[in-house]
Amino acid sequence: MKILLIEDEKKTIQYLKKGLEENGYDVDAAEDGLSGKYLAFRNLYNLIISDVIMPGINGHELCKELRAGKIETPILMLTALGDTDDVVQGLDSGADDYLAKPFEFRELLARIRSLTKRQPKYPVDDNHLRIADLILDLNKKIVVRAGKQIELTSKEFSLLEYFLRNQGKVIPRAELSKNVWNVDFDTGTNMVEVYVNYLRKKIDRDFDKKLIHTQFGMGYILKED
Repeated sequence: MKILLIEDEKKTIQYLKKGLEENGYDVDAAEDGLSGKYLAFRNLYNLIISDVIMPGINGHELCKELRAGKIETPILMLTALGDTDDVVQGLDSGADDYLAKPFEFRELLARIRSLTKRQPKYPVDDNHLRIADLILDLNKKIVVRAGKQIELTSKEFSLLEYFLRNQGKVIPRAELSKNVWNVDFDTGTNMVEVYVNYLRKKIDRDFDKKLIHTQFGMGYILKED
């Protein structure tokens, strides 16, 4: 479970990051709104935790910009401003929940559990296909994993797109041959295996979490470990 924490107080970042990591969360941290915005658009997170008053852009403006950019990740706002008007402003800007400082850490964990269990495991919108920290942009024809752009050939891109549209499903080689290459499967060629290996080298080799898995005797499956 990956969380983006945006907070301008270093001590608060250290405290929250340490506590969240001790509870099994993977945490990226940013110390201002602009840095947080950059990370939110470059990576895929299960939850964004953001302060309201911070340098660059404040939490309310950040939330509006993320929603305008089709980032649907749940957002939990943290603030010392706990009056009703401020809460309403935060929720109207696109936040999903609000937690006033000071708060008990166990309450933060409860809010996190509540927000993350509502979202789909593999978020998809009209222009992007996603799994884990990998994002395929259908409009720009680019692929990004963990913030790093990956160069693919047109056929590798098509193969990855098919995997993403069928993630979690075992796909036989014949199905890949028919739907990616538009040809009937030829048992005398290893074309599918060759391109799957090309794709693996680019999207899996340099990353700890592998996404493309072989189901021996059946085909391939795109899934998180």
